[in-house]
Amino acid sequence: MSNTSSINASKLFLASRIALIFTAMTFAFRASLEGVWGNEFHLTKEQIGWVFGPAFYGFTLAMVFGGPLCDVLGMKRLLGLAFIGHVAGVVVYLVSKDATMLFIGTLCIGIGNGMVEAACNPLTVTLYPNNKTTMLNRFHVWFPGGITVGGIIAYLMMDVMHLGWHALISVLFIPAIIYGVLFWRLEFPKTERVTSGVSTKDMFLSCLTPLFLIMLLCMFLTAATELGTNQWIVALLQGAGVSGILVLVFINGIMALGRSFAGPVVHRLNPNGMLIFSAIFAAIGLVLLSKATGYAAFGAALVFAAGICFFWPTMLGFVAEYVPKSGALGLSLMGGAGMFSVSLILPLMGKWYDDFKAAAIASGTSAAGADAVAGSSTFLKVAIMPAILIVIFSLIYVLRRKSQAAGKPQAAGASH
Repeated sequence: MSNTSSINASKLFLASRIALIFTAMTFAFRASLEGVWGNEFHLTKEQIGWVFGPAFYGFTLAMVFGGPLCDVLGMKRLLGLAFIGHVAGVVVYLVSKDATMLFIGTLCIGIGNGMVEAACNPLTVTLYPNNKTTMLNRFHVWFPGGITVGGIIAYLMMDVMHLGWHALISVLFIPAIIYGVLFWRLEFPKTERVTSGVSTKDMFLSCLTPLFLIMLLCMFLTAATELGTNQWIVALLQGAGVSGILVLVFINGIMALGRSFAGPVVHRLNPNGMLIFSAIFAAIGLVLLSKATGYAAFGAALVFAAGICFFWPTMLGFVAEYVPKSGALGLSLMGGAGMFSVSLILPLMGKWYDDFKAAAIASGTSAAGADAVAGSSTFLKVAIMPAILIVIFSLIYVLRRKSQAAGKPQAAGASH
């Protein structure tokens, strides 16, 4: 345990998970409202992608600026900024009259989400310095967990109770108020980087090492594979004869379960092995999703969920363990790169979908059939990314094994 009491650490960890639940619920709600907002504001899939984009590059901006400021301002102040962004975003959503206001609301929430990650990732590493990857996985349980909760709420409120989207968005006030009150009352420790005496210069230099830069590049692909697909999956499956929102809930339920039991997997495979495993299953899952119809989509989704389950927290855990001197900045740059990549992939996936659908209709396919073709083809396009990752992660594994055998350090600042 770190430089704070076990009781206070548990409360801080609880509040962190509730803040992450808010973040995740916004993802689930947006996925369920893609069609509703598209109809109400007369938007194409590509335009919806641009409206959703600020959730990710707003997140990126918050993390890139929040990471270096984490040690200066303190984690508590960053989480105060997160709360302001979250509440402001919900209010703007509720009063939106056009796509521009939806864009602004998404940007506010994206900045709030980024501040949560910028503060809570280094907070988790600081609270549990001897168990980083496992505890980061347990913290990130509540991203898929929150999407599961949010997806169920969206399904019940929109599809069963037939309530308006304003009522659904208003639900977000509940987790925001809970985590805001909890964090306000708690004392925060200093970050691990500060308490271990690593200088700011060393932190920045660690973020320029070859291993860190390669992992930063890989984060673009892992995040786009996971979050891009999940954000679009309701639309991509609309021609497959299955409820996309229920498939999204299923995927994230599996991910939450997997991250809850990440400890034994980390121990058996190590972070590098976990990433190879993840890339293989993600690629296979996407190919299966491209061919699945009806209830078979749940089987394909199971394989895909097993693949993306460990991606995000294990990428962070890899850097925290093998490039520890990168500190809060390293974690923020990784998270920021991931979210920035999703801001790029969302409109791109929307364009792929629109183009595939237009081509199918031009060839004489019915509208329903064109949706199925477009969804299938888009899944296959996305599958290229984890296929590339299989090669990169395998090369890193081989090079690290050779380095260990030769008795060389694994990376600048590596802990073991």
